[in-house]
Amino acid sequence: MSAESLKDTTTTVAPTKPPAKVSVAWDGEHRFDGTRQSGSPSIRMDASGKTGPSPVDTLLCALGACTGVDVVDILAKRRTPVEAFNVDIEGERFAGVPGRVTRIHLVYQIKGAGIEKEHALRAIELAVTKYCSVRDSLDPNMPITWELQLNA
Repeated sequence: MSAESLKDTTTTVAPTKPPAKVSVAWDGEHRFDGTRQSGSPSIRMDASGKTGPSPVDTLLCALGACTGVDVVDILAKRRTPVEAFNVDIEGERFAGVPGRVTRIHLVYQIKGAGIEKEHALRAIELAVTKYCSVRDSLDPNMPITWELQLNA
């Protein structure tokens, strides 16, 4: 037998995605521009909130976008495509230092013909509890709640 046919298959390593590589460049005061190192378009973050969302606001936006992608995809697979979609995100913060996020509430506003409430709620639940990598990167004990406004 060749060495190739004797490969050890008892220990398999789960496949991994390539690492996310980004750069953040300071642009004076509290302004930073973040980009992928591959040179994609940048996002502006401003801790003063004058020229862009703060870093914490950006984190909350990332959670909304990450779960949103999953919700839209899940509903499309059900053959009930989304016509309009918005997520309002509120993050409660610790009053001390650091002012970390301690609780998040998401309000999903979904419009689309034929989308049933139970299916939209299930899509949101799956997005938040199973599929969203941003959510899974946060403290697993942080309470995250959500609600749905369907075709409102």
